[in-house]
Amino acid sequence: MTSPTLARKAKLKNHLVSAKAKLRQHLTLRRIILVAAASAAAFLLLLTLRTLSASHARSPAGAATSPPVSVRHNAQQQGGCAKLPGAVAEALVHYATSNATLPQTGDELAATARVLARRAPCNVLVFGGLGPESALWAALNHGGRTAFLEEDAASIAETAARHPGLALESHQVAYQTTLADADELLGLRGSPDCTASPPKDHALSADHFERSPCKLAMRGLPAAFYETEWDVIIVDAPAGWVPEAPGRVGGAIYMAGMAARARRPGSGETDVLVHGVDRTVEDSFSRAFLCEGYIKEEVGRLRHFAITSHREKDGMPFCP
Repeated sequence: MTSPTLARKAKLKNHLVSAKAKLRQHLTLRRIILVAAASAAAFLLLLTLRTLSASHARSPAGAATSPPVSVRHNAQQQGGCAKLPGAVAEALVHYATSNATLPQTGDELAATARVLARRAPCNVLVFGGLGPESALWAALNHGGRTAFLEEDAASIAETAARHPGLALESHQVAYQTTLADADELLGLRGSPDCTASPPKDHALSADHFERSPCKLAMRGLPAAFYETEWDVIIVDAPAGWVPEAPGRVGGAIYMAGMAARARRPGSGETDVLVHGVDRTVEDSFSRAFLCEGYIKEEVGRLRHFAITSHREKDGMPFCP
């Protein structure tokens, strides 16, 4: 065999020996990694089992694992004994047994409901009889005071007899104006007797209006009107479809505005909602005596005003 051939065989042999050595080294490294991984997994498994065993040992025998807080909370809500508020329950009975059609649309009712949801529980005064919406306003103001000013004593008695559980607070009132006086009364917007600032040292009083020369001022209002600062005032009465009817030409709208202006300083705005502004009288009187600058929203025939206190603010104009 020639010398070059022997040299090639020797070189090939050396290459094979080197390759085998590298392969053995690679297999050894892989084996080490696999063994380490298996050991780590076994350690974690044993640690988990030990933790679970200790937890079970601390628990009473046969006790079920407690559900998460959120699950317990939902279970309490579903299986609890919380009662439906009485005012809400009575309102449901009232509407379930009534075949009356609500005079306000769904959007109009929703607008007032949003105000009550934001303010309740609060003091709500309603210039309006015990009509179809009465129970709704009282229920939405659950926990607060809701008072109704009704001109018909028979309606008060009938509602109390039909739904005694409602226990709606109602007071009989009398209106001194008629729809036929609308033009004359609207002209009083420029009279200082009707637009003077409320007393600085105290809220409005019955004596203040009894002695007022303004024809818009209502006399004979119940003490409830004066003893409470009303957060929300709803004007949905009196009726005004014929000239002889009292309408909302003065009394209700004017007194709502004056009560809002006499609110205690720093106690926030008074929300006044007037229904029926699609009619000329309600439209013009609400703009004149509740002021366009205080209009916050208008939905259908409902106009929402937010009126600030005028007490202790010298020189504050009647309308902004």
